[in-house]
Amino acid sequence: MLLLDPFAADFMARALAGGILIAAICGIVGTWVVTRGMAFLGEAIGHGMLPGVALATLAGWPVLLGGAASAVAMSAAIGALQRRGRLSYDTSIGLLFVGMLSAGIIIVSHSASFATDATVMLFGDILAVRPADLALLAAALVATAGIAWAMHRPFVAAAFDTRIAETLGLRPRLAQVALTGLVTLAIVSSYQAVGSLLVVGMLLAPAVAAGRWTRTIPATMALATAFGVAAVWGGLLISWYAATAAGPTIAGLAILLAGASAAASAALRRTRRTHATHAPGAPAPADTPAPVTAA
Repeated sequence: MLLLDPFAADFMARALAGGILIAAICGIVGTWVVTRGMAFLGEAIGHGMLPGVALATLAGWPVLLGGAASAVAMSAAIGALQRRGRLSYDTSIGLLFVGMLSAGIIIVSHSASFATDATVMLFGDILAVRPADLALLAAALVATAGIAWAMHRPFVAAAFDTRIAETLGLRPRLAQVALTGLVTLAIVSSYQAVGSLLVVGMLLAPAVAAGRWTRTIPATMALATAFGVAAVWGGLLISWYAATAAGPTIAGLAILLAGASAAASAALRRTRRTHATHAPGAPAPADTPAPVTAA
């Protein structure tokens, strides 16, 4: 079958398994990223990995460890600038974003294989996923799900009113640190598949697509994961048959699914309004989707 034959190859099967794990991680974290409006933070942390990855590449160290160390340093620096300086949150992120991106490109430019290294850093190589990578992704998913479950109430309270969260003893500052840690974990663990440039697309697009159809945060996470899995499966198939780069194809398909979801949702609302108009005495449905709740 056209939909299954490519995955008979071992490297494609590993790519699919890794992509499914990444879709689950990004589905959980991406829901909070969209709810909290943290897309710029995710993009900044993604590029904040570059200096560590570049140093690890030149030194022959594991690139994932280098990227993780650099991303953690980026997250800590953002928090430090916000607490101790007079800069706003987005200004702090913007400055560090440019600085870390510049440092990464400067460092990797010393490598003789600059073009290849830069391509892998920015766009990933999901077809090179190894069994050890799958084990790390599985551990990252368990950690992500555990933290999201344990911090659900603080995350919800901090998302809607930090003062109420403080009054209830839910420690919104700790929730912000934990959420930043989750974003960092998602980006670092997804780096192998789609690279630092496209990982934010996997964080945002499935969650945006799911938000059109759900009313609760857990439901959004589940549906976002499903959209992510569809993007991975479809992207790998397109890559196989059309000979396109797998990582960008997956991320691009995820964005297309978000657009299709928005279009389908809008069409459904128009259809409901049309039926409501022709139903005597029936109130017109709301023009906007219901807000996501914590339940």
